[in-house]
This record gives sequence, C-alpha cells and structure tokens, in this order.
Amino acid sequence: MSDVIALVFDFDDTLAPDSTSGFLESIGVDTANFWTSRVDPLLRQDWDPVPAYLYELIKLSRERGDDGAITQNRLRAWGESLPLHTGVDTLFTRLREQVRRAHPQVQLEFYLISSGIGEVVRNTRIAHEFTGIWASEFIYDEQGAIQFPRRIVSFTDKTRYLFHIQKGIVGPAYIGKPFEVNRKVAEDRLRVPFDQMVFVGDGYTDIPCFSLIRSSGGVAFGVWDPRHRDKRNRAWGFIEDGRVSNLNHARYDDDAELYQWLEEALTSLAGRVALKARIYRG
Repeated sequence: MSDVIALVFDFDDTLAPDSTSGFLESIGVDTANFWTSRVDPLLRQDWDPVPAYLYELIKLSRERGDDGAITQNRLRAWGESLPLHTGVDTLFTRLREQVRRAHPQVQLEFYLISSGIGEVVRNTRIAHEFTGIWASEFIYDEQGAIQFPRRIVSFTDKTRYLFHIQKGIVGPAYIGKPFEVNRKVAEDRLRVPFDQMVFVGDGYTDIPCFSLIRSSGGVAFGVWDPRHRDKRNRAWGFIEDGRVSNLNHARYDDDAELYQWLEEALTSLAGRVALKARIYRG
C-alpha cells in the first residue's frame, strides 16, 4: 500500500517558455527560420518531430564551427539562466506544505518528463525539486559539442517514464538498466499507482501521458501560455477530446487558477490515499 503521490510535469511551455527556442535566440539564431525552414521539411518527409529537431541542432552546431558550436557548457549555462513561468520558483514548496498540513502521512514527489534537452532542464534552478528527470540527451565530442542523440523522449516514450515512477524504478541504482521498467510488479507493491498521479503538460507529445493518467483514475491538466495565443486552439482540443481534466494559463502563483486546481487535486488525492491506508492497516 503506497502512501506516495506524484505530480509529473512536462517542461517546455509548461513550466517555462520553450527552452530550445530560447537557447537558439540566446546564441543569435533565427528561431522562426530554424523551425520552418529546417525542421518542418523533415516532418513532411515523415520524420518524428523530436529526432528531427535534435538532428537539425547537430547540423547547425557543425555549420557554426568551433567558436559557435552548441556545446555542453553553453546548454548548461542557458539552463542556469532560463526564465520560468510566474510562481514556478516557489510552487514546489507551497504544494509540499499544503499536502503536509492536510495529510502529513502522505508524501508528495515531483517528476519531470520532457522532450526538451536534458542538459538544459537539469541545470535550471528548480532541478533539485524533482525526484526524477527524463529528457532528450546528447553525447558530446572531444571539444564538448553535441555529436549524436543518446536518448530521445517523444510521444509514447513519455509514458515509459510514467511506468518508472509507478514501479519505483528511479535513481542511480537503475542507471544503465533500461529493461527494468518491463519487470512485473504486483499491484499492492507499486510505489505510485497511476491513480495517485497528476500530470501537467501543454503539447502533442503529452497526449499519451494525458490519456494513460486519465484512463487510470489520475488527473491530467492541460496548460497554455497566454503570451502565445496561437497555441490556445491546440490546448482547447485537449478539452474537446477529453484528454485533460482542466485547461488553464501556465501560471503558478497563489492567485492563479491552475495553482488552486493543483492544490485541490493533490490534497484530494492525498486524502484518498490516507483513507485507503487506514482501511488497509485496520
């Protein structure tokens, strides 16, 4: 019987503005041209969107030469300076305190599953808040420049990491053991059942997670950045298709409706878990 609940986030456009576009802008790249002239033609050739943009980043890095290459250090530095959405810096502390006050026997954990670049998200000022982070990763050449993808997190790949959380396959002990996620775990031994998870995301790569969490009794929230109204129609589609429980602006301050819904969802889940635990233990 698990007394852990999990809040799982996407990253780009969910907790922060698009970090890849922001990075490209920071090194002087025309981001509109990058996506429309370099990545979109690959999509028309039936590329998966995530390896398409990673491939074009590697090509761009090589074209820029040694002085302008996209390096591990540059990605890390961008992560350290990356702006976050309103309220994100204090979000985790506020939610932990709220759950602790309401149901002190229930443990709240945070996870991040992103199609973005791991070197960036792992160096943000909120990275320490997450029990586990999974994102797309590069290997680097001798000069530290991006050379080849070593992990691609796209669409249904994201659901794989929900199973990691569910089964407790998280942390250093499981590095280099990719097949552990396939092992069978008895229902009463699951560390975080899906109906004890809340998932927050904004984009098409999040749809499999939305569907899995909702169909399993958990809660899924769709968000959109009001600074990019062109993405509102996409987000509204998640409501129309029944993918998400709610749809809100990506703001997390105390007065934001999204924060209040998250607080309500987590305390409700914690209450349900606490009740089940009392019944189970007699």
